[in-house]
Amino acid sequence: MISIVMLCKNSSETLKKVLDSAKSFDEIIIIDTGSTDDSLEIAKNFKNVKIFTKEFTGFGPLRNEGAKLAKNDWILALDSDEEITKELQDEMLSTKLDENFIYGFHFLNFFNGKLIKCCGWYPEKHIRLYNRQKTSFSNSLVHEKIVQKDLLLKYFENHVKHTPYRKIDDFLQKMSKYSTLFATQNKNKKKSSVMKAIVHGFFAFFKSYFLKKGFLAKKEGFIISIYNANTAFYKYLKLFEINQKK
Repeated sequence: MISIVMLCKNSSETLKKVLDSAKSFDEIIIIDTGSTDDSLEIAKNFKNVKIFTKEFTGFGPLRNEGAKLAKNDWILALDSDEEITKELQDEMLSTKLDENFIYGFHFLNFFNGKLIKCCGWYPEKHIRLYNRQKTSFSNSLVHEKIVQKDLLLKYFENHVKHTPYRKIDDFLQKMSKYSTLFATQNKNKKKSSVMKAIVHGFFAFFKSYFLKKGFLAKKEGFIISIYNANTAFYKYLKLFEINQKK
């Protein structure tokens, strides 16, 4: 049996599709960090969902807290904008899971209804399924990962459909949140400066738009590349600011 642990905040635009895609799973633990939209009302319509309200303490700590609330040892970490395809669901539920393995998935990322195959969005894969008796997520505030230790790694063949941005404001909110978490996590651990922020921002755009062929996705590729540049710039600018504070 697999328990899904899902972090959620104001996800009403995607949550129903995601929960529909996970109906066959034994249990879904939703950790809500302060939704003010219809997310919780949507979640209450699903019999396999259990809702817990928590303060946001970072992605890694929250995923681990959610795993402790589950009734099963096998934990699938899923976000509220990540839809499990029918093929992946069948593959997972028909696989005899081995506790000496951790499991990963391939992701298909969409923006403006288009599958994005550039800007570093494709190919993309993440490790998300593990046995909590064997390992857990790191306690990183952002860019958390399952700790592999001496466990073996296997990827399923099928995909998760990911829709991370529905409107421009989603880019702005995520940029602000992730850059703040990056600065907090790296306070007094990494050096930064205004020039370093500018260089990181410039290179992030160049890498995304040219090296990773964002220009092939036309306006969507340009918007994503600008987002990547701004996120990199503000990450290091905020880090510079926080390092200056006594």
